[in-house]
Amino acid sequence: MKNSSLKRDFSASIVVFLVALPLCMGVAIASGGTVIQGILAGVIGGIVVGLLSGSHVSVSGPAAGLIVIVETALKDMKTMDPVHYFSAFATAILLAGIIQLILGAIKLGVIADFIPVSVIKGMLAAIGIIMILKQLPHVLGYDGNPFGDEGFLQKDGHNTFSEIIVALQEVLPLTVIIGVLGIAIQVIWEMPAIKKYKFTQILPAPLLVVIFGVVLNELSKQFFPDLTVVGKHMVSVPVFSEMGNIIGASQGLLNTINWPDLSFITNALVLKTAAVIAIIASIESLLSLEAGDKIDPEKRVSPANRELFAQGVGNILAGIFGAMPVTAVIVRTSANVNGGAKTRMSAVIHGVWLLLFVLAFPMLINQIPNAALAAVLIFVGYKLAKPKLFKEQFKKGNTAFYPFVVTIIAILLTDLLIGITIGMILGFYYVIKSNFHKSFSIVKDDNNTLLRFHNQASFLNKSVLKEKLSQVQPNEFLLIDFSNCTFIDSDICDILSDFKVHAKNANIQLEMQFLNEKQERELSKLFQQS
Repeated sequence: MKNSSLKRDFSASIVVFLVALPLCMGVAIASGGTVIQGILAGVIGGIVVGLLSGSHVSVSGPAAGLIVIVETALKDMKTMDPVHYFSAFATAILLAGIIQLILGAIKLGVIADFIPVSVIKGMLAAIGIIMILKQLPHVLGYDGNPFGDEGFLQKDGHNTFSEIIVALQEVLPLTVIIGVLGIAIQVIWEMPAIKKYKFTQILPAPLLVVIFGVVLNELSKQFFPDLTVVGKHMVSVPVFSEMGNIIGASQGLLNTINWPDLSFITNALVLKTAAVIAIIASIESLLSLEAGDKIDPEKRVSPANRELFAQGVGNILAGIFGAMPVTAVIVRTSANVNGGAKTRMSAVIHGVWLLLFVLAFPMLINQIPNAALAAVLIFVGYKLAKPKLFKEQFKKGNTAFYPFVVTIIAILLTDLLIGITIGMILGFYYVIKSNFHKSFSIVKDDNNTLLRFHNQASFLNKSVLKEKLSQVQPNEFLLIDFSNCTFIDSDICDILSDFKVHAKNANIQLEMQFLNEKQERELSKLFQQS
């Protein structure tokens, strides 16, 4: 059984590696950092956070949700110190990790439990749709926007939709062929008739897509050189040494690192940046952790406070090695689940792949067309936003479907955190609205009305209670039953006290029923105080 799990994890790690590689690079570039800073964050997120996290499927690394924050912080720090601003930023990330350790220690991970499930599923679907829309230009041969940018407004002046229109005007035939056939390969690999064969587990579809893309592009050099994909349409990682020379490459890598400068530790801008990164990274990690648990086939529950601890250690190391900040990332987590991962070792191994290939085989990576990786990401996006998910949410009714849809639209048109916030507001609205109607019930029979309170009644029920009481007409009989009520706040007592006066003037016969004498005394006292 253990060997079977390890095989699944090994296979899944390849899938995650192929998804994480362009995202690590793209997020770093979009943030104003370097490719190496992004890859180092992926290595730390995979190996270190992967080992410390309590989640079996979550994968961490540099996240799109922090792009704007990191970009702004780097610009401000460059203005403050044009020479050492990367070191100042590294110090901020180190401090952010320490703050996350504190957040985990005081058990603030519990906030993840207050996010409605419909909003979490809306987030998953939105990210899936964004993945598809953002990768289409890469398949078409337009690479104006880096991988990993999930924001609606882009640095190249376009937005998610206008980018596709521009890409349609600059189509490269070979990238389209690589992308379309790459998606087709993954669809075929998912077919039950094909999936039953063992070779589909030994050779993951994303790896086959990449091999196919590389081979096709190499063949085009021989037979159709005018169609060959080159330059900005290819993956590009720094080459520190000749292929296989890990020692030389390691030395070259170390020379590029911007180590933290602790003299900035009391700098106001650095402290502010640390606090913002810690809070946003923690929220995004907890959101991704919840989402990961939802798509985990075994439905395991991950410890949120342990995740904050793991992320804290990860960001401390990210600061020490001058990398991008680290969070749990749902795209990589989804790829991990779809790849068949069974334990956290898949995340750890993917981190090893990132480090190994950048050090030993960077020239192999640089042979991969962007379109091949885009095809992999599009299929990951489809898995997150399957039509089945929309049907399931629709069947659950408006209270689940509306927050789900609004979350999707809000994330598509803004960004992850703003969209989640809007979705949560609508979700809480439905919770409050539901509470309006569950605190009491009304039964009317001719001129007789029964108003029965259930459990608790708070100020949230004021408007509905006023409306229902206004429907009781003069000369009618009203029985208010408090037998099942455990709490009534002063606002409700005020309304009932005012109604007692109104009932007397309108000739409404009012009677109150209590559970026992003790309850009658307590409520009568509240009415007198109102």
